[in-house]
Amino acid sequence: MKVLLVGEYSNVHWTLAEGLRALGHEVTVVSDGDGWKNYPRDINLRRGPLDSKRATLKYLFDIARVWPSLHGYDVVQLINPVFLDLRAERIWPFYRYLRKHNGKMFLGAFGIDHFWVKVGMDCHTFRYSDFNFGTELRDYPFMHTMIADWLRGSKGTLNLRIADDCDGIISGLYENDCCYRPYYPDKTRFIPFPINRAAVTPTSTLNAQRSTLNCFIGIQRERSSYKGTDIMLAALRRLQADYPDRLTVLEAENVPFARYQEMMDNSHVILDQLYSYTPAMNALLAMAKGLIVVGGGEPEHYELLGEHDLRPIINVQPTEQDVYDQIASRLLSGKEDIHQLQCDSVEYICRHHDHVAVARQYVDFWSSI
Repeated sequence: MKVLLVGEYSNVHWTLAEGLRALGHEVTVVSDGDGWKNYPRDINLRRGPLDSKRATLKYLFDIARVWPSLHGYDVVQLINPVFLDLRAERIWPFYRYLRKHNGKMFLGAFGIDHFWVKVGMDCHTFRYSDFNFGTELRDYPFMHTMIADWLRGSKGTLNLRIADDCDGIISGLYENDCCYRPYYPDKTRFIPFPINRAAVTPTSTLNAQRSTLNCFIGIQRERSSYKGTDIMLAALRRLQADYPDRLTVLEAENVPFARYQEMMDNSHVILDQLYSYTPAMNALLAMAKGLIVVGGGEPEHYELLGEHDLRPIINVQPTEQDVYDQIASRLLSGKEDIHQLQCDSVEYICRHHDHVAVARQYVDFWSSI
């Protein structure tokens, strides 16, 4: 099978490509490397500074140079409806070219899009989310941007057109599945995110004696309120003040992917995605290394995976106090076996996220259409 993967999100497409290639398929990844994260790709379409006219012209030239060669693939998968760094109203012709000159078209439901915003704001699908606490909507600057872009703007229009037209939709998280399945039940398939364990360096703390609990948190300042890292960081700083000899905090802010991994390697715990029911790529990578995730691990996500035994994630409610209490009571008190939780994290990845096994699920779904 000849496969084209367009766009990148947290290394999903590159890791999927590695799994597909291991199965003997021919794969091309076209992306910008997910911006400053700079993930690998076969064809680079990275845009320069948005306020630079020269960079914009070069980006348009690069697309014009690459796009005519993207034909003859059996399967094309898009990372998101906005798969190019262009205004949404300019993207549809590029979609139509791919649709016309290739085989089946698939849309990834992996993150922010029209349905993510729409369902998150209904205040009843999720007990909490990026958009709601129970029946109350949250309020932070990036939320208003998402509403303007994806509910009322051209991004939402593009999303609806592609979702209606494509052959299938792959959801990567429990939440993504809840967002798309009510609208496209016959098109939507849940497939877990892929992790290439062979490319992951185990954390140096996995078999080491522990004197302090090393807690790692990655920060994107412009999305701190959206992802809940502001609340998690506040809880960590309180814990560090209350347990100065037993807990350390490692912070990474907007660092490239390779450096980010290095910073994980001396940690026991990662705090990630406060408002999620499900661990996403960042948390899954950490689990593959043997880190314990403090974040999204609600029962619904285990049920979707069919996992009835392993519960390696320290699930927290989206409050500073609960983050504080869970770490203090479970990880600092000696209540939990830290080493066992680390081993369970690795086993969880082996069971559900092995990149070759995940790639087989993709091939089965693509072939079933």
